[in-house]
Amino acid sequence: MTALLAGCVSVGVPDVSSVGDMFSSGPAPQPNQIAIFVASVRNGENGASNEMSHNGTHYSLQTISIPPHHKIGQIERPTFGKPNPMHDFVVSSRRDLKEQSFRNGIATHISGRIGSNRDVLLYVHGFNTSYNEARFRLAQIVQDGRFGGVPVLFTWPSSDSLLGYEAARETAAASRDGLASVLRDLSELPDVGRIHILAHSLGTWLTMEALRERAIAGSPDLHGKLGLVMLAAPDIDLSVFREQLSHVDPRHISVLVSSKDKALSLSSWLAGDRPRLGALDPHKPSDRAALRRLGVKVYNLAPESTGFIGHGMYADVPAVVRSIGMQIGEARLQDENVQAVLGKNPIDPSVTSTPLPAARAPTTPAATASGAPAPAAAVPAPVAAVPAAPVAPPAPVGAAPAAAVPATTPAH
Repeated sequence: MTALLAGCVSVGVPDVSSVGDMFSSGPAPQPNQIAIFVASVRNGENGASNEMSHNGTHYSLQTISIPPHHKIGQIERPTFGKPNPMHDFVVSSRRDLKEQSFRNGIATHISGRIGSNRDVLLYVHGFNTSYNEARFRLAQIVQDGRFGGVPVLFTWPSSDSLLGYEAARETAAASRDGLASVLRDLSELPDVGRIHILAHSLGTWLTMEALRERAIAGSPDLHGKLGLVMLAAPDIDLSVFREQLSHVDPRHISVLVSSKDKALSLSSWLAGDRPRLGALDPHKPSDRAALRRLGVKVYNLAPESTGFIGHGMYADVPAVVRSIGMQIGEARLQDENVQAVLGKNPIDPSVTSTPLPAARAPTTPAATASGAPAPAAAVPAPVAAVPAAPVAPPAPVGAAPAAAVPATTPAH
C-alpha cells in the first residue's frame, strides 16, 4: 500500500503547521484550518436544511478546523457537549457569498498558484448526509489526501433519515441544474487547472446527470478542464450508467466498487433487484464482462471492507483516501510551470479530443516565457494505492498498474 505523499508542505488552501512542529520542543500543535467553498441547493437561511431551496443556490466560503491529533479516515466529534477545536472538527468561520463573489473567490485563491495547486476538487456527497457531515467530510478528505488545490462542496437535500430514500432520489433529480451550473462556473474560470470530481453513493448519479447536461450544452469535458471523475460506491442502475456514459469520455471515470456494500444491496432490492454499478463483483464472470464493456477504470474495494455496512470506504479507510488524494494531487507535466494570474486570460471554449489531457495552460507570461510549447502529458495512472487490481482499464499512455487486466476496446 502506497504511503503518504512525501514532500508536501501544505494541505488544502490555508495555513498549515509543519510536521516537524509536532516533534519539536516549541509550541503545542494547533488545529489545521481548511478553507472550502460551498454551493448549497438546500433551503433555509444558511442553505442547510433537508428541503430544496426556493431561492436558487446558496454560496459561502467556510473554514473547517481540524484537531491537531486527527486520525486519518475519521471525523472527530464530541461525545457530549460543545465541540473543542483541539479535539473535534469545528466550523471556525463562514462568509456568505453571491454567485459572482463565489467565482471571484475561487479565482483569487487560485491566483499565483502553479501546477496541480491550480486544480479544483468538487465533492458531491450521497444519500443520508447532513450539511455538517458533508462539509466535515470534504475537509477530512482534503486533509487526509493532502490535496493542495481548492476544495468545493456541492451539497443537496439528501435526507437525514434512512427512511427518506425515495424522497432523496427526487431531490437529487431536482438538484441537477444546480450542480451543472457550478460545473459551468468552474469551467469558465480561466486560471483553473483541472476540475476533479469525487462523488459518493446517490451523488454519483447526480454527478453523471450534471455532466450529461454540460455535454448536451456543448461542453462534454468542461472546456478541456475535466480531470478525474471518481465514483465511490455508485448508486446507479447499470443500464442508466451506460446511457449517461455515452455523453462523457469514459477515460475520465474511475469507479470504486464493493460487492460487500450492504447499502447498495438494499438500494438494488428497492429498485426491484436491478443491479447497482457500485455493487458489481469483478470476480463474477458476468459482472466482470459488464465492467469490461464500460471502458472505465474499476477498483474493487471489497478486500478493504471492515465495517458492517461498507458504504463509506472511499473516505474512512486510510489507505484508500490517501491513494485517492495522491491521484488527484499529482501535478501534470504540462501544468508544472504554469502560474495562474488573476483576471489576465481569455476563456478557451474549444474542446479537445486527445485522451485526458493536462488542463490547458493560461496564456500568461509565466506560461510562455520560455517560448517553447509545454511537454505533452501522459494519461493519469489509476488510483495507485487501492489494493485490488483495476478491471479492464483503457490502455494508458505511460505507466500502468502491474496487476491491471489487459485492456480491451470499450464498447459504445
